[in-house]
Amino acid sequence: MENPFRPSFGRTPPQLLDRTDLLGEFAYGLSIRSGVLGLLTIITGARGIGKTVMLNEAEDLAREQGWAVISETSTSGFLARIADSMRVLNDELGAGPPTRRITAFVAAGFGVTTQLPPERQVEFRTLGEQLLRRLNEKKTGLLVTLDEIQDANRDELLQLAAVIQHFVRDGLPIGFVCAGLPSAVSDLLNEGVATFLRRADKIDLHPVHVAEVEDSYISLFSTAGFTLTREIASKAAAATTGYPFLVQLVGYFLWREAEQGAGIVTEAAAGQAISAALQRNIRLVVGPAIAHASRRDMDYLRAMAVDEGVSGTADIARRMEAKLTLAANYRARLIDAGLIESAGHGEVRFSIPGLREHLRSTPPQG
Repeated sequence: MENPFRPSFGRTPPQLLDRTDLLGEFAYGLSIRSGVLGLLTIITGARGIGKTVMLNEAEDLAREQGWAVISETSTSGFLARIADSMRVLNDELGAGPPTRRITAFVAAGFGVTTQLPPERQVEFRTLGEQLLRRLNEKKTGLLVTLDEIQDANRDELLQLAAVIQHFVRDGLPIGFVCAGLPSAVSDLLNEGVATFLRRADKIDLHPVHVAEVEDSYISLFSTAGFTLTREIASKAAAATTGYPFLVQLVGYFLWREAEQGAGIVTEAAAGQAISAALQRNIRLVVGPAIAHASRRDMDYLRAMAVDEGVSGTADIARRMEAKLTLAANYRARLIDAGLIESAGHGEVRFSIPGLREHLRSTPPQG
């Protein structure tokens, strides 16, 4: 049995711990095809918490129901790529004469620039309507997923939201599932053009229960005929803090130790696996997350790292020797970046496991 753990971003893990019922409203909406809240779903959570995996699951559910799926990430030009995917689907369905490839969007309105003269431009909304009406005849629909919306061009995002709202009003079979950091989603919902998304089904992902991680490890290792004691599984699960990406990392290195140890995971081998996983988490998650933080942002984070649990914002400002109002600006920026989160009135905590330990073990840059 090959190593079932997949410690790479966006890969579906061997078991979706504590996530099985989260897409229930969405799955129900697929069967009705239009006018159901679950067909508009927003997934939020910290980096590495499993948002992309949930998008993958939504796409799989849609395909199982015969829906067409367009999957995109919010890099520049995603709106044009979505429209071009619609063009391809239209052509595959034989919905009228071949449509033209879309290369760029006009910023104002919903005009679309093609490789043809301006007089032959095609509106994005018209293109989508053509496809959706064709899919409706086949008793299916279209699902559009959009990942990392915190990186999206706001004009493109709001244009897409407005067009999807039009499709919903017309009773067309459209589904839209997006994922992003909590602060980015909050900003989106405050935009006037996207107010209809406030009625979307919202899934806020949190760490899974450590006890479930422990049971999962024991189950998977037992299936392969490996020996993993409850005590070692408990220690390994606790090291993940229920953070899905760390669950995969620790599991991956535990499995490798089992393969090298004739199917037995010793306490020493487990320690090596946990250490390797935590170091890899620093390199893959923590390091890139703070790569663009300013010096004062880092000062704020280091002032937080002094505490064992949540940090008081007044204490952080005092340690930074900064006015509370100025420290609040750094707080807001770090929340937007997904590095910290509110823990209640006047309190914050780290969003990414390992960040506190990394800050404590590395000296400030000069």
